Amino acid sequence: MDINSLNTMYSDYLQKTNSDTSNKISRLSEDSLKNASDEELMEACKQFEAYFIEQIFKNAQTAMVPQEESTDGATRTLLDFYKSSLNTEYAKMASDQQENGLAQMLFEQMKRNYEI
Repeated sequence: MDINSLNTMYSDYLQKTNSDTSNKISRLSEDSLKNASDEELMEACKQFEAYFIEQIFKNAQTAMVPQEESTDGATRTLLDFYKSSLNTEYAKMASDQQENGLAQMLFEQMKRNYEI
């Protein structure tokens, strides 16, 4: 497996993940919000919270963790993939624990604003 195929696989993974998230968000129009059950709305809020936490983790990691310059391109790609996957899983776990309450606040706000 060469570096180009690894880069292609990683890019495809990122595009799929981003397009899945975009599709879920685009399906939440105002009409669908009024027809959504509380469980569906809360799940969407948790997904947003997980995405938000993931972005915080990524930015903190970029700012705080020094990059190793001695690794080659293939190793760098694999490390980036691993770090991205790890950040995603940590964010999901943090969201599921409901300790920060962002999903709950978002859920209550949407119920109030959209009169669900």
